[in-house]
Amino acid sequence: MKLKYFFLVIGLLMAVMACKQTEQDTRGFSPAIGERMQMASFKLPSLTDKAVIDSKQFDGKVLLVTFFATWCPPCIQEIPSLIALQDSYKSKGFSVVAFSVDEGDLAPLYNLIEKFGINYPVLLAEPEIARSFGGVSGIPATFLVNGQGEIVKKFLGYVSHDFLEEDIKSMLAAK
Repeated sequence: MKLKYFFLVIGLLMAVMACKQTEQDTRGFSPAIGERMQMASFKLPSLTDKAVIDSKQFDGKVLLVTFFATWCPPCIQEIPSLIALQDSYKSKGFSVVAFSVDEGDLAPLYNLIEKFGINYPVLLAEPEIARSFGGVSGIPATFLVNGQGEIVKKFLGYVSHDFLEEDIKSMLAAK
């Protein structure tokens, strides 16, 4: 019985470590000139309000796209910041779009949306969507997309509110 709990604890520690990085590691990188990728088109139901979200509705907007899971502590830690960014910049041509990598029972995801009062679209990540962002090897994974639909920055792990806000302001000013 003790061995069973030992492996359970080791597994949980590995899961937490897989999605946690230091903030220093999260400084976004910009693709080299000529290497920007276009965000893939999608049309998916939002778990937040049941509306069908079409990527075309974001044409001309700056987007913060995040891949997350309900079981990832750094992902949960970012939610209040994402809500605040959506509130502050939605009227200025910005939106947060979240893709959940949760599988199976969606009750924890719906509970999370309700608990935090998430105000941005939450969609289920399909494999093609993750591939269109160059692959998502860990979570949270956050991408900044310019008004032309080009992925211009990628962050791995937790990213502070101030750092994201600085980049979002800069991108909105360049629009």
